[in-house]
Amino acid sequence: MKTSDKTESQSDIADSELPLDVVRHDGSPSGNKPPCRRRLPRFYLLAFVPLLLFTGAVVGIYVQPPALRYFLQVTGLKPGGGTNNPIAVPVEQTVKTEPEQATIRSVVALGRLVPEGKVITISPPFGAGDARIDQIKVEIGDRVERGETLALLDNRASLESALASAEANVALQRTALEQIRMSIGAGLGEAQAALDRATAGEALALRDYERMKTLKDQNAISQSELDQASAALSQSRKDVAKAEATATRFTSQELETQPDVAVAARKLDAAIADLNRVKHDLARGIVTAPVTGTILDIYARPGEKPGAKGILDIGNVQQMTAELEVYQSEIGFIVVGQHVELSADPLTTSLFGIVCEIGFAVERQTIVRDDPAANTDARVIRVTVKLDDDSSKRAARLTNLEVTGRISVEDSP
Repeated sequence: MKTSDKTESQSDIADSELPLDVVRHDGSPSGNKPPCRRRLPRFYLLAFVPLLLFTGAVVGIYVQPPALRYFLQVTGLKPGGGTNNPIAVPVEQTVKTEPEQATIRSVVALGRLVPEGKVITISPPFGAGDARIDQIKVEIGDRVERGETLALLDNRASLESALASAEANVALQRTALEQIRMSIGAGLGEAQAALDRATAGEALALRDYERMKTLKDQNAISQSELDQASAALSQSRKDVAKAEATATRFTSQELETQPDVAVAARKLDAAIADLNRVKHDLARGIVTAPVTGTILDIYARPGEKPGAKGILDIGNVQQMTAELEVYQSEIGFIVVGQHVELSADPLTTSLFGIVCEIGFAVERQTIVRDDPAANTDARVIRVTVKLDDDSSKRAARLTNLEVTGRISVEDSP
């Protein structure tokens, strides 16, 4: 019994030291203390919050219940919209289709630089004959306006003399016309006076005749005296008719339509026409600029007779162009507006421009490469390239420079 009591006493002490009530196997509490339960920490559930949130997020992403869908529809939000790499959500991705790249190549052609409108060679005027240069009024590089005098020929003195003679003839014919007009006016006055005088003589002769006839009836005069009075009356009537005819010649037409006036007026017209011809001939001794441009070169000097090259060259170097000779097999790739790059040995940098004109005629190539094997009998079409402002300034002093042009052409793939 002592052993049993000792064991129970040790068991009671051990149970009293535990913080929890110990229930024995038979269901009765140890000692006199009430039964106790094991308590867990107060915040142990916080460990499950992340797990619950993660689980809800997964369910919302993959299942998307009706309430969540309605919320997204009302708010306008989109699952995964806040990230660049959304997950578990079908993302509409725009597929960018790369345009088919065209193969860009260049058509290479030889050409030369020329002013806009090309170079104009000034020759002696038509009809100058063997005239020689008397004066050159310009120098190379001078810019001239259209109609400005460029040179004078030595036939100008004789042409000026002919002009003076023609002007004097016009003045003479004009004076003659005025004289005839005044003469006709005076003749009209004389004719009117003669008519008045004849009319008065007719009236006097008629009175004499009637008086003589009365005296003859009274046998106071002889028959011969009556016949003389009758003859005087007849002559006076003829004088009146002549005077009327003369006056009618002046009064039947206007002054300008009078025959003498008309003849004098036509002579004056002929003199004026001759004066105009002489003035036109005077241009045979003066060389003028047909266009506005810059003097590029002078081939004749005072005292020389102009040769086959003419007197001088003029061109509008303010706007330069390039004439390229494109092979007829490649002309189909060329269109107006294409960009062109021009290069040459004297140029430190390339010139640039655009195609502005394509020729209509197939010609024989005039510019060839230095390569001995180059084709010298090719058929080409001229393509005109208009240089931009900066290139025109740099090429203004390079007229006829041979260049190589590269025309940018796009071929369909």
